[in-house]
Amino acid sequence: MDAHKFRLGQTVYFTAKPLGHMTANGAYQIVKLLPLDGDEHQYRIKSTDEAFERVAKESQLDRSR
Repeated sequence: MDAHKFRLGQTVYFTAKPLGHMTANGAYQIVKLLPLDGDEHQYRIKSTDEAFERVAKESQLDRSR
């Protein structure tokens, strides 16, 4: 099994796919590494601008810009 691409505490750039609801693209911090969803790793991410955490797939994340 491949390792996660991003590490705990790393700042990443989140890009949401249009899903019919408001999403906030931008800089987030990795707060938890989650198990695979199918063949893709998932992460719990947090923005300083939001009071809640999000779950993101690895394909939605990139190194911080």
